[in-house]
Amino acid sequence: MIGRSSFLTKSVARNISTNGFRRLASTKSLKETLQEVIPAKQEQLKKLKAEHSQAVVGEVKVENILGGMRGLKAMLWEASVLDPNEGIRFHGLTIPDCQKVLPPAPGGKEMTAESMLWLLLTGKVPTPEQSRQLSAELAEKGELPSFVTQLIDSLPKTLHPMTQLGMGVAALNHDSEFQAAYERGIKKPEYWTYTLEDCLNLIAKLPALAARIYRNVYHPERPLESVDKNLDLVGNYSNMLGFGQNEHLTEYLRLYIALHGDHEGGNASAHTAHLVGSTLSDPYISYSAALFALAGPLHGLANQEVLRWQMAMQKEIGDNITHENIRDYLWKTLKSGQVVPGYGHGVLRNPDPRFVALQEFCKTRPELQASPIIQLVQQTAEIAPDVLKEHGKTKNPYPNVDATSGCVLYHYGLTEFKYYTVIFGVSRALGALTQLVWARALGLPLERPKSYSMDALQKLIKN
Repeated sequence: MIGRSSFLTKSVARNISTNGFRRLASTKSLKETLQEVIPAKQEQLKKLKAEHSQAVVGEVKVENILGGMRGLKAMLWEASVLDPNEGIRFHGLTIPDCQKVLPPAPGGKEMTAESMLWLLLTGKVPTPEQSRQLSAELAEKGELPSFVTQLIDSLPKTLHPMTQLGMGVAALNHDSEFQAAYERGIKKPEYWTYTLEDCLNLIAKLPALAARIYRNVYHPERPLESVDKNLDLVGNYSNMLGFGQNEHLTEYLRLYIALHGDHEGGNASAHTAHLVGSTLSDPYISYSAALFALAGPLHGLANQEVLRWQMAMQKEIGDNITHENIRDYLWKTLKSGQVVPGYGHGVLRNPDPRFVALQEFCKTRPELQASPIIQLVQQTAEIAPDVLKEHGKTKNPYPNVDATSGCVLYHYGLTEFKYYTVIFGVSRALGALTQLVWARALGLPLERPKSYSMDALQKLIKN
């Protein structure tokens, strides 16, 4: 680890170029960096409107309207683009690129949430110093106000953790700087600065909020750690969850949260945040709405379903894990009318690079390689694509990130299935809130697509 940190520091000092991104020794803050990059983006948008506003970039078919608008090119989303074959890129960087250039936490190997957030917001790779500076800023903002702790502590432990998270985030709207500034009367070019402050405040407080919910629901007897000003965002989250001594889990959470930080704008939670934000609702209200979208079984609950399914398979086939037994269980699942959880994706048509990254993490950890559930995940991933191709009803027969993400959490002792989506919710804030800042900086309008009834649609087709 010392070698890697030394290399990064020397790279910064020499101003070398890494994957097309020039690292500059800089102590500029996140806001100062944004102030530099926003004018160029505003000019780019202005030229797009002036020169290409009537350009055709796709067509709308009836199947798009009836099929959940899948595949429609209809949103502007700056931080990431999802290619069906290559997977996700963050301002042009692949996941392996990010793992090479984004600074880790002190003593760690995995990129931090702060370094990913910096990249998403600015399109630039932060120096280690900038990443640490952002960690310190978030830690200073990380404690929850008393009215939010009282609210969360008053909720019944039987209330779903995601419901509690959404309520807590919405309640933080009480202190929204954007809302207060808007009521005072500010100019539109200033919107993004107050939105940024709200977004950073929310990201900073999510670990304490999510950890408090975990403690209240599952371990009410445990004392709750305070925010440690010397830790990064995920280091604090792990510590407040009660896993601070488990460095393996902490490192996994760093990778998990960075990988889940953004996946372009069309998914339900990201789109919800953007839609609600387009009304000029503040980031707290916008992201609370996104969390309730994430809580749906068709979106954020997938890794729970995978883990349940894999454990059911493990129970049925016992210690006799062979390719033939796994294949039989896959067919049993499909013939019962169920889907194989953790396989396929609404956009991707190849193995999910996030799944590949998590599998690489597993390969470097002897304790994970020895884990029966992780071994089962790996062997299933070798067999399932061919079974799904033979079945013929899946556009993408390859594993997605959910095929392994929950199983690793379970191995490291975070075994409460219902809580997994909360971790996803902490993660997805990085990208969804980034877009809110850019939506205000670019002056994006209220989102308002056109809808049709079936009768109106048939009339349109006939004409």
